Amino acid sequence: MAPRYAPSLRSRLAPLLLCLQTSFIVLFCFFTEIQKNSNIRGETFSSIYPGFQDVNVMLFLGFGFFFTFPVRYGFSATAFTLLVAVVATQWGIILNGLEPHRGKIKISLKSLVEAELCTASAMISIAAVQGKTNPVQLVLISLLEVSGFILNKWVLQSLLKVSLLNSIMLLHIFGSFFGLLLTWVFYRKGCELQFEKEKYDQKSGLFSMLGTLFLWMYLPTFNSVLVDDRIPGRKLKAVCSTYLALAVSAVTAASMSSLCHPRGKVNMTQMQQCILAGGVAVGVSVSGVQHPWEAMTIGFTAAVIATIGHQYLQTQMLHGFQCHDTCATLSSFGLPGLLGWVAHLLLEIRDCDDQTTAIRFAVFHICSLLITIALSLSTGLITGLLLKLEVCRRPPDNKCFDDQVYWEFPHLAERK
Repeated sequence: MAPRYAPSLRSRLAPLLLCLQTSFIVLFCFFTEIQKNSNIRGETFSSIYPGFQDVNVMLFLGFGFFFTFPVRYGFSATAFTLLVAVVATQWGIILNGLEPHRGKIKISLKSLVEAELCTASAMISIAAVQGKTNPVQLVLISLLEVSGFILNKWVLQSLLKVSLLNSIMLLHIFGSFFGLLLTWVFYRKGCELQFEKEKYDQKSGLFSMLGTLFLWMYLPTFNSVLVDDRIPGRKLKAVCSTYLALAVSAVTAASMSSLCHPRGKVNMTQMQQCILAGGVAVGVSVSGVQHPWEAMTIGFTAAVIATIGHQYLQTQMLHGFQCHDTCATLSSFGLPGLLGWVAHLLLEIRDCDDQTTAIRFAVFHICSLLITIALSLSTGLITGLLLKLEVCRRPPDNKCFDDQVYWEFPHLAERK
């Protein structure tokens, strides 16, 4: 006989998704149009489409498999990632289009890429609460997080004149701190001892590592897709810098994981969540990196910080601040993102011609970080408090990290 679970999500998930999609169709019908002139600022279909495809792979395959490490959460990790990402991307297209246009929103490949990059920030936030939330909460988190991130992007570009590339690349910092506040609001007593089904085995670990490899392979495109290629060599420099940082961070993460283990073994979970650190850090500082050794140094330092953070900080955040971070987003994305911000500050100051320019840049750069952290924490807190209401019905402790709560398994169906 099949086990009994919480009431069906039919009364919540289906109406929410149908209402959202109907609203999107109406908005796209009256307020959007396909951009007819595809060759603006030298941006052609053939130059943008490969990057668009690579970002798609990262968003759906990379994050989808990255979340599959819990043994009994594979269906939810992959399918809910797809669901949440496509909803958030549609919302991101609309919000991004409201910024520069007074007429109809122009849809192009570049606007799709920008929306997907904003959605990636939501994926980082969701990683922190993965397995402890239902699909209704995940969809609402993605909508509110993308709204907050685009607001942050607009504030930075309007008030501080931050470039589009630098404002979007702060997605790692925004997403990790947003998710951190969610974990604090969603804290459950007793989770220090680990949830009953929060376990992984060789098969789930292998699929999760596959997702990490997708992220690792396509992160150079992710960091360079918005780089202005009208300046010769600039996009190539971003790709090469990201790859070198990723290569160094992979080697460093393996060695650090072995050093942290009492018997000198490599921890698969620790390694897969730290080998991306170099790419994350260089992504935030990509406009300031000029030489290969700079990217490699950033990658090395990011991997060291991420590994130590995964080894010690995650436990301290749980016991000291009641933040149960499922995928260690703070050490995997937050700390490397902050390192990249510091590296960008130092590299730009080094290249400034005079002291006045350096001070001006430092002030604006620091303000951009403070605004990003303030908005991420405030929107994360508001989102968490809203979704903690009883109407959202978060899963009970014994049903967290369990596909059977949401998915039909024919071999477990009750036979009549």
